[in-house]
This record gives sequence, structure tokens and C-alpha cells, in this order.
Amino acid sequence: MTFFQFEADFVESLRCIPMQIRYKLDTCGVKLKLTHWHHLSQGDRQALLELPCASPTEIDHYRQALQQMITQSTGQPAGELPCDPAPPWLDAQSIPDSVQAKADECQVAIALPQWETLTPLQRFALIKLSRSGHENRNFVPALQEFGVL
Repeated sequence: MTFFQFEADFVESLRCIPMQIRYKLDTCGVKLKLTHWHHLSQGDRQALLELPCASPTEIDHYRQALQQMITQSTGQPAGELPCDPAPPWLDAQSIPDSVQAKADECQVAIALPQWETLTPLQRFALIKLSRSGHENRNFVPALQEFGVL
């Protein structure tokens, strides 16, 4: 399992939703709120970390397992979102505008060759950390952790 150093303050207890799970949520199209996450048992959270979510079959199984867990713990399923067939974190050839704008705001530079060397999960994290309305204090630490800075 991949946890990032910038998540170290909460991944041990899994009190917040780690990027690895957020990545899977976006992949399977489930809108999991933090309140949903808090209703899940530690065992369910761990299972969600370990369940694969890459192939179409795995994605469907992950969505079903997650919705079953949420329904059992809260009485109703989580919301669902359409899945992007070409999400920006899979595009190593183009730095998203939100990431570039956040880098500019932080007075750091991300070159395309650096972006290309990042894993999809690392690109996903930077995209999430660069969105407005998101707590972005971890953007620069993530860039440092990923070897961009």
C-alpha cells in the first residue's frame, strides 16, 4: 500500500481518507464523504485499502463492496459520480491548469519531463491538492516528496 509522507499525521489511524482511497473512489465513481468514512470500521477501511481497483471487473467489484459497506454502516449508499474515461492523472503529456496555477502561486516550477515521471497516483495527489476549496498546505511537501523540488 502506498501512503505519502504528507499523509503521515493521519494514515496510521486512518481517520482521514488517504489519497490511495481517493484515487479508487474517483476510479469507481463513488462520492464518499468523510462522515461515511468515519462510520466504517477499521477492518472495512483496511479492506478498501487492499482491494484492487484497476481493471473494469475490479472497479465494479470495488464499487459494489464499498456501497455494501456504506449501506451496512449508514443505512444508505453513498452518492455516485460519472467516471471520467480519460482522467487527467493518466495524462503524462499535459500538466493540468489547476496544478500549474497552484505551482505558480507557490512560486515553484513543474516541468513537463518531471510530470511525465510521476506515477498516476502522484499526479492524482497533486491534482487533488491543487484544487480550490481543498486544503492545499500539502502541495509543496508533495512536490518535495515526489522529487519535483
